[in-house]
Amino acid sequence: MPGSSGADIRTLRPGSPAPQQSVSGLALEELAEIELQRDEEAAAALGTVRRPLVAPSAGPDPALSMNHPFYDVARHGILQVAGEDRLGRRVVTFSCCRMPPSHELNHRRLLEYLKYTLDQYVESDYIIVYFHHGLNSRNKPSLGWLQSAYKEFDRRYKKNLKALYVVHPTNFIKVLWNILRPLISHKFGEKVTYFNYLSELHEHLKFDQLIVPPEVQRLKDKNRGELIPPVMRFTVTYLRERGLRTEGLFRRSASIQTVREIQRLYNQGKPVNFDDYGDIHVPAVILKTFLRELPQPLLTFEAYEQILGITSVESSLRVTCCRQILQSLPGHNYAVLSYLMGFLHEVSQESIFNKMNSSNLACVFGLNLIWPSQGASSLSALVPLNLFTELLIEYYGKVFSSRQAQRELGAGGAPADGQGGPCPPDGPAAGLTRPPMPPRPLTVAGRPL
Repeated sequence: MPGSSGADIRTLRPGSPAPQQSVSGLALEELAEIELQRDEEAAAALGTVRRPLVAPSAGPDPALSMNHPFYDVARHGILQVAGEDRLGRRVVTFSCCRMPPSHELNHRRLLEYLKYTLDQYVESDYIIVYFHHGLNSRNKPSLGWLQSAYKEFDRRYKKNLKALYVVHPTNFIKVLWNILRPLISHKFGEKVTYFNYLSELHEHLKFDQLIVPPEVQRLKDKNRGELIPPVMRFTVTYLRERGLRTEGLFRRSASIQTVREIQRLYNQGKPVNFDDYGDIHVPAVILKTFLRELPQPLLTFEAYEQILGITSVESSLRVTCCRQILQSLPGHNYAVLSYLMGFLHEVSQESIFNKMNSSNLACVFGLNLIWPSQGASSLSALVPLNLFTELLIEYYGKVFSSRQAQRELGAGGAPADGQGGPCPPDGPAAGLTRPPMPPRPLTVAGRPL
């Protein structure tokens, strides 16, 4: 997880004390402080964060007048109104990295400023994006402040809040959630979604309108490399902006000479301008080629036999089975797969123009995502492989939903009830008892991409 200890939000870190309901308020405060310090130490060890003596300045907002009733708080840039999401709902961002040390910020004023801002939008649907990176022991509000803040936001604020996106959550967030759970309604809890990576926001938000602090944008994954391989990021970005409605997208071919030329440029670390090739299908072919030439498939060799069993699963349970299978993937593979499937889901949503629904896309990408460690896939394997890929694309929101996976899966990817889940013992469930494989860098021709 960028900017954090790297722990998965779905599970408690081994050795971390679990909060108990009988623990006193002071003990809970101390527990939260311990977890926050652990997060800071782990992040510092990865070189992803430094502790600033003061919060980085966001720069003066030209539209902000010194006569603003909350100028003393607003000048820090903690709160921003960032356009609308893909459903036309107002987006409000809260950036912890903009919070100065507690002795320099009146947290009561911060709460009043938050209410003042939201008062302008609560009569219509809106969402909040919370950037957790940058919260530390120097600038965090007290537990009592957080509890009183939640209570002060009455039904008027909560009714039209359609989503609360928590970006780059850490162990501190998990402990805090357990502490505040008695106060939080089930309905409100359903609105909270965790995103370990910025790329996951593309599915929900108009990213060009989103105000992301540079400190958050610069975060790297726990391996200190770019999370999404540049080849995939550049091709997806280009196709998302210019090719979503291109008929037959991903079905056309490109010259081998052009493909090799572009691969050479990427391997040399040189920029690629797809406009120079005058063909929207070129970046589409490059994306498929990148996946096909990975030394190990994105879905990994270990998952191959599991995926073949998807056709024996009852239709109503297949999405849940897909989630279970994906829990055995290395974290890096899972994140890249989520990014890719989110994009392909977008492509399928434009199928009235591009003629590429989830089934058609699955036929194109299935064999580029998974193949056996020995030999080629048999003809009989095409049906389950393509079906699995189609489910990932068609039900992207459900398959990759951290919130739903958290309710249905326990630590280590096993079903929470310990009964093995819907996957048959001789098929998809067979690999769920193995420990996850360590992350491997995604490479082509021995070079990281």
